[in-house]
Amino acid sequence: MAAMEAETAMTMTLESLPTDPLLLILSFLDYRDLINCCYVSRRLSQLSTHDPLWRRHCKKYWLISEEEKTRKRQCWKSLFIDTYCDVGRYIDHYAAIKKAWDDLKKYLEPRCPRMVMSLKEGAREEDLDAVEAQIGCKLPDDYRCSYRIHNGQKLVVPGLLGSMALSNHYRSEDLLDVDTAAGGFQQRQGLKYCLPLTFCIHTGLSQYIAVEAAEGRNKNEVFYQCPDQMARNPAAIDMFIIGATFTDWFTSYVNNVVSGSFPIIRDQIFRYIHDPECVATTGDITVSVSTSFLPELSSIHPPHYFFTYRIRIEMSKDALPEKACQLASRYWRITNAEGDVEEVQGPGVVGEFPIISPGRVYEYTSCTTFSTTSGYMEGYYIFHFLYFKDKIFNVAIPRFHMACPTFRVSIARLEEAPRSPRCLSADVWIIPVQVPDV
Repeated sequence: MAAMEAETAMTMTLESLPTDPLLLILSFLDYRDLINCCYVSRRLSQLSTHDPLWRRHCKKYWLISEEEKTRKRQCWKSLFIDTYCDVGRYIDHYAAIKKAWDDLKKYLEPRCPRMVMSLKEGAREEDLDAVEAQIGCKLPDDYRCSYRIHNGQKLVVPGLLGSMALSNHYRSEDLLDVDTAAGGFQQRQGLKYCLPLTFCIHTGLSQYIAVEAAEGRNKNEVFYQCPDQMARNPAAIDMFIIGATFTDWFTSYVNNVVSGSFPIIRDQIFRYIHDPECVATTGDITVSVSTSFLPELSSIHPPHYFFTYRIRIEMSKDALPEKACQLASRYWRITNAEGDVEEVQGPGVVGEFPIISPGRVYEYTSCTTFSTTSGYMEGYYIFHFLYFKDKIFNVAIPRFHMACPTFRVSIARLEEAPRSPRCLSADVWIIPVQVPDV
């Protein structure tokens, strides 16, 4: 009898458990489970309203800061519920997209203020619903989420999605607002169910997102179109794949911008990729290289892949004044993916003979093409000293690799009788761009 009474005395009900251990347990629950606790018992219902429990969820899902909470004068739970009522359908995407937008604007505001000012206010849910009704397709949730934050940008130059400039070719891509994008929604063969994300007013180039799986494309893929120059069917449009989803596409671009991988030059984002290892130092002179692939000047059929590279030549500020020198000539060794080698040499670079002195930097842009999907270049410059012109020396150019993005061949081409692209030379591909001497 005494043992039974002792066991009863040791049994604790949920109502009699101390508050602190219960709150600790509740702090590990997700917001869904925390809400469900409201229906278990009166005690858990009371504890689940404990405001600090909602602080973590507000920060995790909505990126709400302490400053924003103070400004809105709301408790954490109220903030969570209000935000959920507004954008709750995007809870799996919102934090990643919102962080990307916040990081991008913070980075660009002191560097490209006009670009930030061109951003439009977020679209309303009913606006996005109306676009879905107009195009007859559902928009990806991560796309909708991003457009709830910013509805694209005004059509201005420079565009938010990067620029590229060569001697007689310029590209700058704007992020389209949802209504303009809907106007460019494709129903034609070759781009069926594709929605433009960007647009360049100079070249007409767009990046597209496949809102439905069709014609060999995966749903939600982001890509550049690449018309097949050798196919008889005009619907044969190949693709350079840029992202598996909108989130993948947008966040990877933002990461390249805010990390400094894409340089900002004259208030524009240039989409050059720099490999930190692609640097060579000879004496007091350092040479580094960044590269970029240009889909609008490339072709899969026939194989013609267009790359541009930006070279930076810098002399150490600690070099002696008598080390000042002038670039006289260049030598390149160009190797494609099949091991074919081409050697190029000539005076100066892009028609110039730059003088390098202590602390001075010289940069220039040039381009090259490959008949294979990748290749690399390396070489050296020949300099002579300004004060001892008979003394010359070589400065190494580091090996730098270039590779086109993943691509997919149009199913319209696959349905045709197979023809080898090797039966035509690369000369059949006509590009309205002057390629300077490499």
